[in-house]
Amino acid sequence: MASSTFRPKDQEQDRLADRDVARRLLASSAELSYDPATEVDWDTPLDTDHHGASPEWSTLYGSAYWAELTEDRRRALTRQEAASVACTGIWFEMILQQMVLRDMYAEDPTDPRFQWALTEIADECRHSIMFARGAAKLGAPAYRPRRAVVELGRVFKTVAFGEAAYAAILVAEEVLDVMQRDWMRDERVAPFVRTINNIHVVEESRHMKFARDETRRRLRGAGAVRRQINALVVAIASYCIVTSMVNRDVYRNAGLDAERARAEARANEHHKSLMRSSCSGLMEFLASARLLTRPALFFYRRASLI
Repeated sequence: MASSTFRPKDQEQDRLADRDVARRLLASSAELSYDPATEVDWDTPLDTDHHGASPEWSTLYGSAYWAELTEDRRRALTRQEAASVACTGIWFEMILQQMVLRDMYAEDPTDPRFQWALTEIADECRHSIMFARGAAKLGAPAYRPRRAVVELGRVFKTVAFGEAAYAAILVAEEVLDVMQRDWMRDERVAPFVRTINNIHVVEESRHMKFARDETRRRLRGAGAVRRQINALVVAIASYCIVTSMVNRDVYRNAGLDAERARAEARANEHHKSLMRSSCSGLMEFLASARLLTRPALFFYRRASLI
């Protein structure tokens, strides 16, 4: 009896708290947002004396092959790798936008959560254009995930809902956030790439806050079966996202022996360790949300996230 008496009050308090979070995010966005069209130096030609990403984040860093590469070849490789990460980011941001739009379809437009969701979508549109221009300036082709992953993404954006959608968004953004925080501070990285990374880090911090809160909110009262299913869906999506970040063609386009480079990248314990350490906070959040089930852990380990 007491439970049924207090539940409506608790739900109303939760609803008001969720709206308050959205209001704060809207205020932050109004105060601190960027226009990449004017903030990024698109006109200065690419300086090939710069890296595209911090060398330590290269998939070959620490390998025998890396030790053999000239500095010019290392810089060419990190530029291709950074462009591949940007292209993968565009692919997932397009999935993200569709999921958020579907989630907010026919919702109350006066609700700050609705207005924040549209603000986030507007941010992601700008980010995608920014990443596209950045990849082009780095002299890279249009890298895309494997066809099977593209088709899985098509299914995921259509059927994922609630906590599965927002937790997957969080995984993608958290992984990018950690590496880009390193890149934006590294003077070895091309200045325009550092600006792109800074813009993305600042604006995505708000998106990650919303994704965490939405994941928790959608899981309130979720049963064991629902958690098991969504934990697995999120883990599979995470595996596809992370393993698609660096396209297998970056090595050939950087002038490397592609077959040898791919083999050494797959065995590179330095890069695997870096990915695991960068995702420690994310894994703690998923564990607190009870989304680190045994089947899910299999995919996180395969992706070297745990």
